[in-house]
Amino acid sequence: MADEELEAIRRQRVAELQAKHGDHSNDQQGQQEAKQRETEMRNSILAQLLDQSARARLSNLALVKPDKAKAVENYLIQMARFGQLGGKITEAGLIEILEKVSQQTEKKTTVKFNRRRVMDSDEEDDD
Repeated sequence: MADEELEAIRRQRVAELQAKHGDHSNDQQGQQEAKQRETEMRNSILAQLLDQSARARLSNLALVKPDKAKAVENYLIQMARFGQLGGKITEAGLIEILEKVSQQTEKKTTVKFNRRRVMDSDEEDDD
């Protein structure tokens, strides 16, 4: 009788683990699908906002600096949502937007020398 109870507990535990792992893989698939839908939606919005040359420049930028390209895309989508864009953006307009985003995200680098004074005298070298 103890063996039957033990076997029932094992089957229940295996079923729980399978359900847990099954839900986990379904959750990952759902997240991937949501991410893919978001990417498709962003691409369709950007296709409506940019002409071919500007789109090509933005895709080239995404290859070199993906974080800056993402910032520009977010900026363009935000401007479109608030109705601040009047028609398709040309390559020259995109360059201006790139300059604005670059100025906003510009990092200032500073170098600070911290010289330590060591008790090093030249008098000992005269030996």
